[in-house]
Amino acid sequence: MDSVQHFQTLARYNAWATRRLLQAVELLSDGDYRRDCGLFFKSIHGTLNHLLVGEHRLWRVRFQGGVPQVASLAKEIEPNRQALACALLLEAQAWSPLIVLWEPSRFDGALQYTTMRGTLQSLPFAATLAHVFNHSTHHRGQITAALTAMGQPAPELDMVYMLQAENQPNA
Repeated sequence: MDSVQHFQTLARYNAWATRRLLQAVELLSDGDYRRDCGLFFKSIHGTLNHLLVGEHRLWRVRFQGGVPQVASLAKEIEPNRQALACALLLEAQAWSPLIVLWEPSRFDGALQYTTMRGTLQSLPFAATLAHVFNHSTHHRGQITAALTAMGQPAPELDMVYMLQAENQPNA
């Protein structure tokens, strides 16, 4: 599998897992959704908001060659939970079309960007893109743990389940 195919798979997985997680979170009362349950960004809402900020408003902008307008990874940018869920789904689907635009050689290069502190940075392109998807997986795992602690069902988010579903006709 070449780099484009590999990262297309990760992008599909990211959108698939985000959709499944949001379906589970949708069942929560607003109190449970917003309560401090010990996550790094406190609540499920805070963690989902962080995913919107970090994955999409910061990293994807950098990968597109832009300059993010992000002041804090914890700043609430979407207080409405339905609007946040819609934004996360839409943004997660935006990775695939971006990835296919890149020449395969791009994955062997570097990503140059300016950090939030104003420092110029150059990191391996493919490893940094992998970080973005891994970061989202990490926070989805935190949310599923919070759901379980609340006595709520948590979705199965292993990538192999997505691959199996894709492999089944009419799935």
